[in-house]
Amino acid sequence: MSAPLRDQHGRAIEYLRISITDRCNFRCVYCMPEAGLDWLPKQDILSYEEIVDVVRQLAPLGLRRLRITGGEPTIRPDLLTLVRQLKAVEGIEDIALSTNGVKLPAMAADLRAAGLDRVNISADSLRPERIAAIARRNLGFAPIVAVRAAIEADLAPVKLNVVVMRGINDDEVVDFARITLELPVHVRFIELMPVGEMAHLTNEHVVPSDEVLARVATLGPLAPADGPARGNGPATYSRLAGAVGTIGVITPMTHTYCGSCNRVRLTADGRLRTCLYGDHEVNLRDPLRRGEALGPLFRQALAEKPLEHNLLQLKVGGLKALSQVGG
Repeated sequence: MSAPLRDQHGRAIEYLRISITDRCNFRCVYCMPEAGLDWLPKQDILSYEEIVDVVRQLAPLGLRRLRITGGEPTIRPDLLTLVRQLKAVEGIEDIALSTNGVKLPAMAADLRAAGLDRVNISADSLRPERIAAIARRNLGFAPIVAVRAAIEADLAPVKLNVVVMRGINDDEVVDFARITLELPVHVRFIELMPVGEMAHLTNEHVVPSDEVLARVATLGPLAPADGPARGNGPATYSRLAGAVGTIGVITPMTHTYCGSCNRVRLTADGRLRTCLYGDHEVNLRDPLRRGEALGPLFRQALAEKPLEHNLLQLKVGGLKALSQVGG
């Protein structure tokens, strides 16, 4: 196995986020229009065999870590089959899943048995009526039930992602932080990223991470903490005294972390996207279906990977919604 490839700015790229569907059973206010999107035709979406082929070709170039995303990945049938096949690819060391958690209580044990290593759960409220309002769907989601299922299945480290929105859910910051006092979970507060057609959410809804941490500190002093033993993300972590979990903040709006970016993204229709908010993509699906080698295209993509995103300039690379690229 070779060392991780580096992009034109010297960053080692060893992490691929794989969107397996553009569909979701939620319509979260910051992620997808309430009416949904123009869904990708089935024939345009990579099959599981094609996804595994992409990973198998990129692993010898230094790819080590994978994250399965959507849309909502648990709504695509036979997800366990994909996890098993990816786990069998030589060189892959870590497979994670990002999910809204609705199906996790029923799937967690089977996902672990199939080879999934860990999970990120998205939850923007702990209150049932507010969960339904933010998700614009009432599916009976109970975040703590999903978290406990993940812990019991040993899908660790378990991360709970909270998009903080002023006037919508920012009054629950302290409630989320309290979870870390009792459960070994990493609660991560994410600054809202106004994107695409989510025009009703603006910079006025952004709660800076410094403000979030100040609210958490009303529970007691915070000390710097090491991040989870396994993880690829840009969060910085703190710990409340006596807590078994940690508090993380992810700061795309106030403190960009592009300098340490180690990832690229594969969209559901097979495009390699080198920056979440950039417009640079390389079509892997069509060459893959023609039987062409993907290594040269991957190297080309990394040679063109931009230094930083354009989110602060409100340039989001043609995205209508975050759900299109799995965040």
